[in-house]
Formats: sequence, structure tokens, C-alpha cells
Amino acid sequence: MFNHKKVLWITRTALLIALLVVLQAATIPLGNNFVTGSVVNLMLIISVMTCGIATGLTVAVISPVMPTLLGFGPTWPLIPFIAAGNIVLVVIWHFLGNRNFRIKYAAYVAALISGAIAKFLVLYFGVVRIAVPLILGLPEQNVLSYLFSFPQLITASIGGIIAIALFPTIKKAVNREQQS
Repeated sequence: MFNHKKVLWITRTALLIALLVVLQAATIPLGNNFVTGSVVNLMLIISVMTCGIATGLTVAVISPVMPTLLGFGPTWPLIPFIAAGNIVLVVIWHFLGNRNFRIKYAAYVAALISGAIAKFLVLYFGVVRIAVPLILGLPEQNVLSYLFSFPQLITASIGGIIAIALFPTIKKAVNREQQS
């Protein structure tokens, strides 16, 4: 039996994943992790805010896997930690970003701050404190430890700020498409 809602969900999720992979592939050669990280976080937030928690979680888990399969992503042992950080960001944006506060953008700001801090903490403790020394056997001071520490707070914040700016326009387009 044909299920229009399932097909629509699969299509939207696949498009968001494809767009994310293309944006990662386009920004990684720039050599600026702040750009790539911000774009990834933007796509995670847009995914959950426009298509719901299932899409957001799917994109969160697949986002570190696809670039690695294509040869430009993180090393395999880091993927579970990166996926966990992405999941935390998506869940926070789902539950806080969709709340109705008296001030119009208060929910977005709460999600931005909480999501950025939570993702930073998950990645810092997961990658810097566990994966780098215990799994990869690298010294404490290295590039991975730097990339998965404070910059994560910045890129999650930048991605959230851009999402807040773009979300009203994207939501209108999605609502228009759903009505037709």
C-alpha cells in the first residue's frame, strides 16, 4: 500500500542528507573547520525544525558517516562520538526550539545556547577525553583535541544563529508545499 507520508519523509530526509554531504564536500577544501562545522550544524537544526525529530536524528547520525565513506570525513573511531554530539544538538533543538514562549525568538535562543553547550560538552568529553587518548592513542595536545573542543561551541552557535535567521523563510516554503 502506498503511504504518501512515508514517501514524503524519505524524500525530504534524503534531500537534506544529500544537501549536507554536498555542502560538506564544498566547504572542506576551504580548510576552515569553522565554515564546515557551522554548515553542518545549520543543516542539523534546519532538518529537525522543518521535518521533525526523526529526520533530524537520521541526518545527525548519517552526517559523519557519509563524508567518511566518501573519503573526506573523520576517522571511523570518532563517528559514534560525533553522531552523539549531533543527536544532542538535534534533540535540544526539537524540544526547546519548538516551544512557545511569550517572546517570539526566546525558544530559538534557548535552543541555540543549550544546544551549543551540550554538543560542545559531548564532543569534548567523548573525543578529547576518551577517543583521542584511549582509542586513538594520541597525545593530549593535538589537532583533533583542538578541533573537538572550543571550536565546537562556536560552530554550533554560528549554525544556530544562521538557522534562526533562515528558519522563518524555510518554514513558509515548507508550509506552502504541504498545502499544495
